[in-house]
Amino acid sequence: MRPPAPVILVDWGTTNRRATLVGPGGAVLGRVSDGLGVRSVPAGGFDEAVAGLRTALGDHPMLLAGMIGSARGWREAPYLACPVALDDLADAIVWVEPGRTGIVPGACVAAERGGPDVMRGEEVQVLGAVAAGAIPPDALVCHPGTHTKWMRVAGGRLAWFRTRMTGELFALLREHSLLAARLTGEAEDDADFRRGVRRALDGGDLLGDLFQIRVREVLKLDLGSPASFASGLLIGSDVASGIAAGPEGVVHVLGQPSLGALYAAALAEAGRQTLVHRDEPAFLRGMQALADRVLT
Repeated sequence: MRPPAPVILVDWGTTNRRATLVGPGGAVLGRVSDGLGVRSVPAGGFDEAVAGLRTALGDHPMLLAGMIGSARGWREAPYLACPVALDDLADAIVWVEPGRTGIVPGACVAAERGGPDVMRGEEVQVLGAVAAGAIPPDALVCHPGTHTKWMRVAGGRLAWFRTRMTGELFALLREHSLLAARLTGEAEDDADFRRGVRRALDGGDLLGDLFQIRVREVLKLDLGSPASFASGLLIGSDVASGIAAGPEGVVHVLGQPSLGALYAAALAEAGRQTLVHRDEPAFLRGMQALADRVLT
């Protein structure tokens, strides 16, 4: 049974935050979404920023997850070592105000288990998707993004994960590299994207293949869609490593639809079946499950 009173569930990241007021039965009663990520909050400013959410959504209990629990955030919520279940997260919530305002911890992988590695926020999403029955209790999960996470779920718990800087590298290439002037427009699932993916899956030379975009420009050869090709190289390389570390079978892609579709296309090139899930409903389901455990 969910809490009888509404609760505010907050996904507070590095560059943005998303707060949802959820009522009895899981009904969404209100939302706040803005660019006030933890980097935008001045020192000592989190009390005011949190109060602003309550002004907008009501004076209700609140659970927060993501970078708000980092050393740069409001209060540090230590990482829990994998394997991690929802019950573990609930037991380790850091209470700013007992029973009223709590911060969910992140998850980590120890060095001796293939790490070190850390995450904040994605653990709630994947465990929420498992709790909702969208992802089975044993699965390989890909969470695309600026820092893509490849996760193994075993026995309904987050057992292991690996982070790759795929999205950040693509952004750096677009903004600061020799190729920046050519990497304009959106990367799409087109022939050039698939060509880049296939090159990566076939064991291509990622750094050399990226420079070929510049070479083709200098030699006045057909460039096609450089942004799609570069994206295909990076995502293809990411996928090749990701599926090598996980079990066979369906890969569950958890994230934003547009980026999830590119990863699904790359996984199809690799011969893997995929199911794509949106991250926001998974996050809310996970946070609601935590609220059920800790708010009465």
